[in-house]
Amino acid sequence: MKNTHSKMMSALICLGAVLVIFFSIGAKMGAANMLNTIMHTAHDLLLNTVFYLMGICVITGALGKLFVEFGVVDLLERLLRPLMKPLFHLPGVAALGAVMTFLSDNPAIISLAHDKHFGSFFKKYQYISLTNFGTAFGMGLIVMIFMASQGFGLEPLVGLVGAIFGCIVSTRLMQHFIVKAYPDYKTEAAIEADAVDGSLEEKSGRQKSVFLRTLNALLDGGRGGVEIGVAIIPGVLIISTLVMVLTFGPDAHGQFTGAAYQGVEFLPWLANKVDWLFNWLFGFTDPHQIAFPITALGAVGAALGLVPNFVRQGWIDGNAVAVFTAIGMCWSGFLSTHTAMLDSLGYRELTSKAIISHTFGGLAAAIVAHLLYVLLF
Repeated sequence: MKNTHSKMMSALICLGAVLVIFFSIGAKMGAANMLNTIMHTAHDLLLNTVFYLMGICVITGALGKLFVEFGVVDLLERLLRPLMKPLFHLPGVAALGAVMTFLSDNPAIISLAHDKHFGSFFKKYQYISLTNFGTAFGMGLIVMIFMASQGFGLEPLVGLVGAIFGCIVSTRLMQHFIVKAYPDYKTEAAIEADAVDGSLEEKSGRQKSVFLRTLNALLDGGRGGVEIGVAIIPGVLIISTLVMVLTFGPDAHGQFTGAAYQGVEFLPWLANKVDWLFNWLFGFTDPHQIAFPITALGAVGAALGLVPNFVRQGWIDGNAVAVFTAIGMCWSGFLSTHTAMLDSLGYRELTSKAIISHTFGGLAAAIVAHLLYVLLF
């Protein structure tokens, strides 16, 4: 009886929330215009943003797989290894996780963490903090190439530096929380030495033909890019459409016609209330810009879907691109992935600490990117 009552309450709350949202939007736009705008916006995002992002994912996926096949990733890992201990308080092999998530997406760090040989290098508190460390670089290459394709060259590099600072804050803060809650984790090994089976050893060199290795790497990597491209469709279509309806306004004549990219301008109105804060912290010059970090919390692919329209509307500048790159990489949908990632590692109870740590990490990334942009430009 209690469960039935709870389900009824949940259903009523859900129904009430949906009705309030759509009634509020429909009251201003008109029900028919609201529905037409939602459908037209989603359709245009699918054709002109999702497929464009998918093309980038396929190319970067193929390039990333090629780098793995011919040892470029190993080379980068060796070059970055000396930075891991002083910056992130992680063993040198963690650099491989940074490179892999930068070339692909957040879950790549979990596939590595499940490898016993990889995990044997870590203490428990370091091992758990890999979720924060890897998330800070998720889809990094895709984000930077996408920003460059919009006509910005140096700004994404500034954003990359900001993301690195954000990762340091997030990873070390998470480690602090873990050790404070579980002091034994500071000395306990994540994987016992007798459980290591050497499964991290590279097996790609079995094919002797360079041509076949190149072809297979490109095709397998491209196929992985297609999977990422398909995976971002729900986020872009659902989250971006809702954010755009809450961000954009009527047409040039002040009328709602049901066309794509119209809306009620709720987020800019809200941002105007604390405009001084976003301008001070991030250097935002337009209240519409706050839509990007809000969307990135759920899916960075969806957040990237906002950028072309921001460019067309003139709502974006070099500072915003640097901040978007930093916060897009660092947050990169962590609200939707941290729970699953920690659950797969067996430390679900630490999810709230991971989210708090990464929230501060993303804010630090954006602030550092803004300050660097001001200093350099």
